[in-house]
Amino acid sequence: MTYKTLSGYAVGLCILSTICLSLAYAAKSDTQTADLEALHSIEASWRRDVAAKDIDKIVSYYADDATLMLQGMPAAHGKVAIRAIADVLFADPNIAMDWTATSTVVSKSGDLAYIKGVATMTVTDPKTKSPVTSRYKYLTLYKKQIDGHWKAVEDISNTDAPPQ
Repeated sequence: MTYKTLSGYAVGLCILSTICLSLAYAAKSDTQTADLEALHSIEASWRRDVAAKDIDKIVSYYADDATLMLQGMPAAHGKVAIRAIADVLFADPNIAMDWTATSTVVSKSGDLAYIKGVATMTVTDPKTKSPVTSRYKYLTLYKKQIDGHWKAVEDISNTDAPPQ
């Protein structure tokens, strides 16, 4: 082979590689809209399941190794610990939660996302036995699982109330 022939092959290979990489990137970035829609759908379903007080479904939104950090409680690591917190919270007859996402971001790689927002939670005050509502903010980190579904891996919230 001559230098000219090898140069032609090299240029052709570079062009082919560039096209393949461009197509791969375009295919990956095309999932952005679908990922955002999936995450918004998860949040809507999660809110409905919380309103229905369906603890099994509530816990199902978390990955097996997820961490939940709620104000005034120790961090819960794993679904068993998260379920234990849910069991305590939902034993309260006045429990009510609602939240609104203010921002949803999916990573460029498409495997991580976070949703942050504002929320309210109503519980029974242990002293007065009356319902009391708190406002807080939250951030939930999601990871796309091998099967393509999103699961919460880190979930943290804290109250808007000043420290006492």
